[in-house]
Amino acid sequence: MNKMMKGALALALAVGVCGAVQAQTIGYNIHTGDVWVDNRLGEINDYGTRYREPFIDEMSGHYGAPRSLVEDLLGSRHWAPGDVYYACALARSLGLPCIDVVREYERNPGQGWGAIAKHYGIKPGSPAFHALKRGAVGTYDRWGYPIAIDRPVHVDWSKHGPGGPKKADAPRGKGKAARAWDDDHSGNGKSGNGKGHDNADKGHGNGKGPGGGKGKGNDKGNNDKGHGKQK
Repeated sequence: MNKMMKGALALALAVGVCGAVQAQTIGYNIHTGDVWVDNRLGEINDYGTRYREPFIDEMSGHYGAPRSLVEDLLGSRHWAPGDVYYACALARSLGLPCIDVVREYERNPGQGWGAIAKHYGIKPGSPAFHALKRGAVGTYDRWGYPIAIDRPVHVDWSKHGPGGPKKADAPRGKGKAARAWDDDHSGNGKSGNGKGHDNADKGHGNGKGPGGGKGKGNDKGNNDKGHGKQK
């Protein structure tokens, strides 16, 4: 094997290794610093993998990312749906184009989303981070599975995705807000039973007349009860 062939082989191996490293690092990297958010990103990643078009609709329709960008990230750039979601969610919370956050992530793809968020001044527990959580709740609402911030839940999108059964599922908590959520989503609220009794015009009368005819009235009502004999 001459030197030229050896050089070509070495270059091909180097390109292959670099491609493999890039595919491993620009992939799904969950490290936001918040367990609840990490779990939601795992589920969002699963949703986007199973239902690409509804996922792209959400990213472009609600988070304002150009559809062509989302398709490019998921396609030729091999981004995981969870990463696409979080980039777009961060960008929306910051009032930035999604491509700006994408470029920042691609500069250092191995550092995780927690480091990216801190770069923009968003830390776990901060109001801005809480806004990101509310954004996830809104996304789940639009996907037909309401959740509540910081309440444990596991969503299997193979059962609850588009075309599947919808479920309003959040664990019961304590306090007025939790009870209100339960009433709104369980269907057991007081106003939902529609129970009532409407027995109108109860009356019993024995009408006797010259012709000997007798009649009994069975029109029932709670308000007008009476017993009378007419002779």
